[in-house]
Amino acid sequence: MAPPKDTPAVATYADYEVITPNNKLRKAISAMPLSPGDDPVARAEQALAELSTEFASWMDAECVRLDNARDKVKQSGFTSKSKEEIFHAAHDIKGEAATFGYPAVAAAADSLCRLIEHTPDATRIPFKLVDQHVDAVRAIIREYARSDAKELAALLTGRLREVTDEFLIHENRGRPGYLESVLGPPLAPDQSV
Repeated sequence: MAPPKDTPAVATYADYEVITPNNKLRKAISAMPLSPGDDPVARAEQALAELSTEFASWMDAECVRLDNARDKVKQSGFTSKSKEEIFHAAHDIKGEAATFGYPAVAAAADSLCRLIEHTPDATRIPFKLVDQHVDAVRAIIREYARSDAKELAALLTGRLREVTDEFLIHENRGRPGYLESVLGPPLAPDQSV
């Protein structure tokens, strides 16, 4: 009997297995050739441009979500649920920042993610440091139309990163190998320029 179509193919050998996942993208590709002059990338960019009028309101909604998550942390402390909510809200802003036209806000959201992710005991994170991150994200987005917004965002997020790194060094002082990976430069290129 053949395995179901959505089950990956598995080839078993003496000391290893090769798992070949199904390529679900094949279903999304049309068998029809592109018509002359049809550029799917250009169509995608056009669709994105048409949606761009909504980006500011979507980013505002993400800020409200982050602010609400902060309020839950303040009310109940860093429970597993509140920690997850604030981390995901910051992570989503970090990921959406460039697409929504606010690339300079990604660094502040990333700093908050790092703070939450790399603090061994989240209950020791000062609420003031969380407030500074959330307020920075909101301020950067609110003031993004200013001509000097990117420079101010870089200064602000640079200082947030310094304070966050100082806190992480202190909280992880017994884990030197771990600290090297936390304090190293980010792997992704800077998207804020």
